[in-house]
Amino acid sequence: MSYQTADLCDAHGDRLQVVEPLFSDFGGRERFHGPIRTVKCFEDNSLVRSTLESPGNGAVLVVDGGGSLRCALLGDMLAQLGVDNGWSGVVVYGCIRDSAAMAEMDIGVRALATHPRKSNKSGEGQSDIALHFADCDFRPRHFLYADEDGIVVSEIALPE
Repeated sequence: MSYQTADLCDAHGDRLQVVEPLFSDFGGRERFHGPIRTVKCFEDNSLVRSTLESPGNGAVLVVDGGGSLRCALLGDMLAQLGVDNGWSGVVVYGCIRDSAAMAEMDIGVRALATHPRKSNKSGEGQSDIALHFADCDFRPRHFLYADEDGIVVSEIALPE
């Protein structure tokens, strides 16, 4: 991937939202991009699992976990589902676990922090809805670009 988020901001700044720099990099891919799919859940990763079990086709899953720091919404087994099913990356507004294993996987992962506790599994949450966190709107079928400098979101696919 030849894009850099700084260059995208310079060339398309009026068409981009820049995500607040709250997220740390945990995946094996530092750079990832793709159309956005969304899940909103709070301390329950059932929908994260079912979404990553479906074909990703290069998409990025954006998970609004309400910023909870009390459990992990993504672990190595779910990240491996993402790899196996063709997801480009996952951005979690919450925590992940199994970070050492994820660092070896061919998937981008950004999250607020790590936490060893697993989440609930009660099937609560919503999929493919508009989300807002980190001073950014994340809408299904918009595009997310992430690299070493940050994360940007565009309504349209941008030339790399």
